Amino acid sequence: MRSMTAYSYGETQAQGLTLSVEFRGYNNRFLDLTVHLPFWLSSLEMRIREYLGSRFVRGKIDVGIRIKDNVPEIEVNEETAWAYYRAMEDLAKKMGINEKPSLELLLNREGVLKTETPRDAEPYWVLIEPLLIQGADQFDEERKREGRHTLEDILGNLSVIDGALEKIRGHVPEMENTIKENLRERFNELLGDRIDEGRILSETAVILVKNSISEELSRLSSHLGDFRKELDANDSPGKKLDFLSQEINREINTIGSKTPQVEVSRAVIEMKNALENIREQLRNVE
Repeated sequence: MRSMTAYSYGETQAQGLTLSVEFRGYNNRFLDLTVHLPFWLSSLEMRIREYLGSRFVRGKIDVGIRIKDNVPEIEVNEETAWAYYRAMEDLAKKMGINEKPSLELLLNREGVLKTETPRDAEPYWVLIEPLLIQGADQFDEERKREGRHTLEDILGNLSVIDGALEKIRGHVPEMENTIKENLRERFNELLGDRIDEGRILSETAVILVKNSISEELSRLSSHLGDFRKELDANDSPGKKLDFLSQEINREINTIGSKTPQVEVSRAVIEMKNALENIREQLRNVE
């Protein structure tokens, strides 16, 4: 199991450059990738997205790639520099100023210095790719570490639901007897000595079917089993577990609505609280 919230940062130096890759992860129902690159490396974005899509299933993931200390190529346009120099020198003579144009003044003229940062992305990809893989590995390990804590919490809450379920099962015979006794008392009040045992039995059977929670208990037990299987078999079970938790919640609510007994109501509240804790944790599960 993996958490969707995590962080990792990696940095390396090569060929006079400092490269860094930063991963930030947040909760999200689907996979939402944001890639931050220097604009002149934008051609690499699709390649990075394809790689990240092969590694992660769910969550909002922000990836920032930075390159520092990139030394630009500098060219001096000597013809332009001489043209500025002669023009400034002629102007100084005409104005009677005995001063030569300074180097600083010439260097600040447009077109004297030409700087160009290499724009071919492929040489940078050779440096970025291993750092990206390393960062994704670290990010994934952090997600797994957080996921282990989440799994422990979920399993603890599942045990609470199991215990409450057994309590309710233990009260089923008592619930059925209560229904039978209440029905017999009502017939006694209405009919007195003219009680028809056959009718009492048929009415009791109808009410028991209507108020029985056997099917709900069976389905709830089945959903809990499926939930655990999904935890064991799926590395990214978030979506399936979301669905199963909805089914579990439906059965718990039905059981609560059919059984007015205090002990059963308490057990239902225990299950609801535990399930709410599980659903809260699932919001952060890949």
